[in-house]
Amino acid sequence: MPTIGTVPATASSEMASMLQELQQETIARAAPVLFVFGFLLLNLTARFPQPAQAGLPALVVFLVPVAVWTLCPVSYLAGAWALVLGCLIADLLLVAWGDAGIAVCLLALPTGLAALFVHAAGGALVAAACSLLLLLAPVLSLPIDDAIRLTALILVWMPVGLVWLTRWPLLTGWQWSWSGYRQNRQLLEEARDAQVQLKQALADLADANLQLTRLNRLAQGLRQTAEEARRAKEQFVANVSHELRTPLNMIIGFSEMIVGAPETYADVIPPALLADLAVILRNSQHLSSLIDDVLDLSQIEAKQMALTKERVALAEIVEAAAVAVRPLFRSKGLYLRTEIPQDLLVFCDRTRIREVVLNLLSNAGRFTERGGVRVLAWHEGNDVVVSVDDTGPGIGSEDKDRIFRPFHQVDGSVRRRYGGTGLGLTISRSFVELHGGRMWFESQVGVGTTFFFRLPVDPPTPMDTGVSRWFSPYWEYDERPRRPSPPRPAVRPRFVVLESGDSLQRLLTRYLDGVEIAPVSSLEEALQELARVPALALLVNETSPGEALRRLNEAVTLPYGTPAMACFVPGVYEAADALGVSDYLVKPISRDALLGALDRLSLKGNTVLVVDDEPEALRLFRRMLASTGRGYCVLRAPDGRQALDILRRQRPDAILLDLIMPDMDGFQLLAAKSADPALRDIPTIVISARDPAGQPILTGTLAVARGGGLSTPQLLACIQAFTQILSAAAQPDDPVLTGKSSG
Repeated sequence: MPTIGTVPATASSEMASMLQELQQETIARAAPVLFVFGFLLLNLTARFPQPAQAGLPALVVFLVPVAVWTLCPVSYLAGAWALVLGCLIADLLLVAWGDAGIAVCLLALPTGLAALFVHAAGGALVAAACSLLLLLAPVLSLPIDDAIRLTALILVWMPVGLVWLTRWPLLTGWQWSWSGYRQNRQLLEEARDAQVQLKQALADLADANLQLTRLNRLAQGLRQTAEEARRAKEQFVANVSHELRTPLNMIIGFSEMIVGAPETYADVIPPALLADLAVILRNSQHLSSLIDDVLDLSQIEAKQMALTKERVALAEIVEAAAVAVRPLFRSKGLYLRTEIPQDLLVFCDRTRIREVVLNLLSNAGRFTERGGVRVLAWHEGNDVVVSVDDTGPGIGSEDKDRIFRPFHQVDGSVRRRYGGTGLGLTISRSFVELHGGRMWFESQVGVGTTFFFRLPVDPPTPMDTGVSRWFSPYWEYDERPRRPSPPRPAVRPRFVVLESGDSLQRLLTRYLDGVEIAPVSSLEEALQELARVPALALLVNETSPGEALRRLNEAVTLPYGTPAMACFVPGVYEAADALGVSDYLVKPISRDALLGALDRLSLKGNTVLVVDDEPEALRLFRRMLASTGRGYCVLRAPDGRQALDILRRQRPDAILLDLIMPDMDGFQLLAAKSADPALRDIPTIVISARDPAGQPILTGTLAVARGGGLSTPQLLACIQAFTQILSAAAQPDDPVLTGKSSG
């Protein structure tokens, strides 16, 4: 706290003004006291020898308050000195005329008033004057006893001393109080400012809460939109399956018919035409496999493209791609040279890498007008580098950073010379990166472009990142005298699959890399297979997974520690049973598959009704059946209504039925056929582009059991793992089995 002498000048002036205000208020209150003292003097006139001796001092006392009230508004010091001098004169009159012994003691009153209302120095001045008067009392012939005079001297100086002693601590405390007051006032102002800021913050918080509520509502709307988009995508996947597979069925079917049975069309077909048709058939089959991959990936929402890796000669892949594009190069007069070592083996997905090479060769052939393309491959460490070098126009520097962007083309105008969607290079680079490689290019305008991609020769060896890799499982280190000569066999995950069809087997083979599958058709065979060779799990594909596990637990005991998982993955047999038909064929359908389905029916006659809304499909199936030499009589109907009329007029021996048709579709025809006793027993084979195993949601139930039971830690671990995988709040990068490994 500040002390006297350290108070700023502004604070001292404020304190002086406040002290003066207090003195003015106090002196105004002291004036009425003098009136009371004047009345007391008037009442004591009887004790004086003459009445004027008491009346004159009383008159002076009465005049003093009037003088104070008159002079204080003009000058405070004048009013204060008027008060002091008036009291001093009245007291001296009493000393001179009255009882000096009593009146002389009242000299302490003016000295105290001077010390209080004027200043301590003023009080000392008045006290000194009174002391001088008391000392000169014998000279002035005042009848004052020495003892009274001494007492009066003490009383005169006592108020001055008391005021002087109390003034210092009072002023110090006052300064402290004033400093505290100023600090408190500053803190109050800061608190008011903080309160204003708090109110503003509360207003901002309320506004932010309002905006957050709006954003939450917007997020809910976006979530609903995303859900609707997901459902629309699932519907699109189901529809595009039919729209893509139906025309592809025509291409593959007619090409297969011409290549496999050319005598159906003519006695002699030119070999060049047959060779071209073989290229069409091979590329159509490749396109069919790619469409299956795209549809399957969209339906199960996998993060990675499914890879089926194997050890394959790179020369075979490049040659297969070169054969597909040679007609393009031949038509433009370009050369196509491949220099690939025959012993160059790569562990990769044959179809994906062939698609990469085919896309690079197609791009080079479309953009090159003179010269040609050369394909090279060589070893670099543990990788294989492939280059596709053309003599085309090259790529400018302004397009080099955008060449791998989706839907980007060097010439993006509407009147561009070369077609395409701009997705080929993006997809090709994704394929290469899925194999753990990378793709880049070098180009010079007017000279040509060279695209490179690098692939690892062998799959990367998984490295243990845990702490256990730093410790030996043995207490003592046993040094081996030599390396073991026999190679360590690669252990692949093994599953025993129990199902009547092959839908679950196809799913595992397609999306799980490097697994071994042991298919069985009965529970006894499954137990024998588990006893013969240990397996990672027993997988059961049945319509009711819970019932399947219940029968499994009641009938047999699983090997200890072997889990059993039951689910329902629909296949063609289940789809056929659900529709009440004899068989279910998914387009594109080969002639062998069609004839095998008809052979399984053991038909007594040879009349077959083909129902399809595509005229090309009707012609294709008619030629397939006519090429067998079995004498099939083929009836054709473009929709279900005409097919129903034909069934009622001519009772065929079998029906080939497409499900998706206008007017009356295949489902309605099957319902009408089942309602008619005369038509109910005609065997029906569904020929549809809808794959029953390709639905967005494969199964709704997954049941799990384990030989020997589950302990508490195992149960909790299973709950945690299943919750993390199946919960709707799982992160997009959760390690779930949504695709094959890239290694």
